Amino acid sequence: MKWIMATAFAAAISFAFAPVANAKGCIKGAVAGGAAGHMAGHSKLLGAAAGCVIGRRKANADKSNARAKEPSEQK
Repeated sequence: MKWIMATAFAAAISFAFAPVANAKGCIKGAVAGGAAGHMAGHSKLLGAAAGCVIGRRKANADKSNARAKEPSEQK
């Protein structure tokens, strides 16, 4: 019983000091990838991981394109 409490305490401490993740695009991609992996009969986990990577890449590309479209301020 003591090791269960110690493990739970260690997990709580780890989560408290963990850095905040910037997962814009990852959540949507993971959901879509998991669903696609399930429908295709392949691993949901593999689909979710691939979807997260693709969603994150798309979110970064969208942010980069939006930044490029902004007019630059010249003095």
